[in-house]
Amino acid sequence: MGWKAIHRWLGLTLGTLALVLGISGAILAFDPVQQAWQAPAAPGGLSVATLVERVTRTVPTVEEIRHLPSGAIVVFSFDGDQAKASYVDPANGQVLGAWQPSALPRWVKNLHRSLLLDDAGRWAAAGIALAMALICVSALVLLLRRMGGWSRLAARVRGSLAQRIHVVTGRVVLALLCLTSITALYMSATTLGLVALDAGTEPEVVSVVAANQTALPALPAAQLILLQNLSAQDLHKLNFPDATDPEDTWKVATSQGEGWINRYSGQTLAWQDATLAQRVYDWARVLHTGEAAWPWAVVLALVGASVLLFWLSGVTIWWQTRGQAPHITGNSPLAQADVLIFVASEGGSTWGFAQALHDALGHNGHRVYTGALEQFQTTATTRQVFVLAATYGEGQAPAHASHALERIAQLSASAVPVTVLGFGDRQFPAFCAFAEALETTLRAQGWPALLPLECIHQQSSQQFARWGRTLAQALGEPVVLDYVPRMPPTTALTLVARQDYPGSTGEPTAILRFAWPAQDGGRHGLAHFAAGDLVGIVPPGSAVPRFYSLASGWADGFLEICVRQMPGGLCSTHLLGLQPGHSMAAFIRSNPGFALPRTRRPVLLIGAGTGVAPLAGFIRRNDKHTPMHLYFGGRDPAQDFYFGTEIQQWLGEGRLAKVQTAFSRVPDGGGYVQDALRRDAERVRDLLAQGAIVRVCGSRAMAHDVAETLDTLLAPLCLSVSQLKAKERYAEDVF
Repeated sequence: MGWKAIHRWLGLTLGTLALVLGISGAILAFDPVQQAWQAPAAPGGLSVATLVERVTRTVPTVEEIRHLPSGAIVVFSFDGDQAKASYVDPANGQVLGAWQPSALPRWVKNLHRSLLLDDAGRWAAAGIALAMALICVSALVLLLRRMGGWSRLAARVRGSLAQRIHVVTGRVVLALLCLTSITALYMSATTLGLVALDAGTEPEVVSVVAANQTALPALPAAQLILLQNLSAQDLHKLNFPDATDPEDTWKVATSQGEGWINRYSGQTLAWQDATLAQRVYDWARVLHTGEAAWPWAVVLALVGASVLLFWLSGVTIWWQTRGQAPHITGNSPLAQADVLIFVASEGGSTWGFAQALHDALGHNGHRVYTGALEQFQTTATTRQVFVLAATYGEGQAPAHASHALERIAQLSASAVPVTVLGFGDRQFPAFCAFAEALETTLRAQGWPALLPLECIHQQSSQQFARWGRTLAQALGEPVVLDYVPRMPPTTALTLVARQDYPGSTGEPTAILRFAWPAQDGGRHGLAHFAAGDLVGIVPPGSAVPRFYSLASGWADGFLEICVRQMPGGLCSTHLLGLQPGHSMAAFIRSNPGFALPRTRRPVLLIGAGTGVAPLAGFIRRNDKHTPMHLYFGGRDPAQDFYFGTEIQQWLGEGRLAKVQTAFSRVPDGGGYVQDALRRDAERVRDLLAQGAIVRVCGSRAMAHDVAETLDTLLAPLCLSVSQLKAKERYAEDVF
């Protein structure tokens, strides 16, 4: 069983009980805070002898002095036959008020320590603590795997909202949760008798006292050497000798051990050092409960409450993943199949693409088998093999296929073509790295390929369909890959304004602004989106969404996109046909890898054509006037200078520091956007040397040329685009 399975099933099976212990522990953590506020602590230079002298002046019948973990001093005495417990001021021995044990309900403590089930519950609580420790260890392994190692542990977290909450919370409190689990295990072991705290039987200190000694008066506490040398801060408990028992002794308990003192001579009759087990227990109790350190108790309360976040986000992730679990319909037996499809998927979404390919090939009469990549093999009937491989974290294989690459490297190649299709997110520095590793290994082993490696960005249905058309040509048979991913609920958005641009090549473009629906405060069905996120639009006559980068955020009060007419484009035709008052069905998909972090460092915004849309959104919300430098490429400033009027306005407002343009279809227009970068090479290098963040948006070809240009410009700085990506300073949104 892998770490992911351990983490998942322990969390799901014992998560509810762990939640009970976490919340009850958070409540109990306020007990030390309450105690610290109720009475002053003993000062550092105060000896126990002096403390006893002050207390006995005001409470003559004192029988015990106890130093609470919070630092407060409590005395136990009798008023006639009535037992009393009082806070005292260690500065003068004055009684401050009655002391009572914790006001927290006793059942909360019993719930936390034994689940209200006595001894059986204590064993259960210990088992949950052990499970929590295993969950923490597995969480650390998975966290390092997801983030790409220790060096990237603090990098930006990507994924769904539940995944981000789960990972970010883990980064903050994982070590503390592990600490509380380990200390709980140790404390449970002592309670259950698995670890002995004491050194055995107490030493025999009662001896025959000479008659002439009992006739002597008992020494005052101020003359007892042991108490003179003992700081009140180190005291745990001091028991006074019984006035009715002449052979009784003083007994003092400290963090270092226990001692017995002759009341007449002041001699220390015996001393018993605290055992190592007791010392460890004392530390474990402080670390687990926050006793003796109320600020730490507040931290523990927050850590206990965080278990609720872990549980809710973890269950949400599990439920989302469960909905994507693989189930291939129409699967042929492996030994009879002429087409094999092997899948590597972390979250399960790649299996949907595999099913679409499976169905398309099966429709053509092929016998198709689809299975997990770790089962990779060929048979005598195999004619084609396809590998659909997602990349996890920073270039790793999905957990279930972690050893698939080694397996493939050990197999002897055959003449059967093996075609690799990668799935990933270009915002990750190691985009489709696992698919690339598979491609390299297969070719090095001698496996032929029907098609070269293709990589699908952000589960793009359109890109997958284009790959299907290429596959159809290679196979010489029709292959229609009409994969419809699961979509969130859509919301009807109403067009309120549009800016039209004719386009220089007969491809009209428009900036479309939509209002939020009136119901639910104007935000029904939409997340708190930001510029650079994506809006998914489902055009009439299709179930496949098209995605457009947002030129606005929710704080702007509207949703804005820039749409260019694509030849035969179903969605672009639909959108450009909308008039104010018309509606469209849409949903939001976050694009956190492209978002701008909160920073005062310079920002280079590089876009061409409609790719300027999210960059315009960044500039629009630049209220703090972070230095932003825009490099925009188009064809004709009279035809396609999108957001041109707004850009000039933002320059005047200081939201944009500088703009450089390049138009390729007019004389002296400056060529392409990469040419503008070369002309401004010195400034670009200087900004990047200052730690500038780069965002590139536009066509894939443009992004490739920009990256090559920047690599050349960065060479004198011993930097490269790949290094900037690894440091999360460079991100692309390409189409």
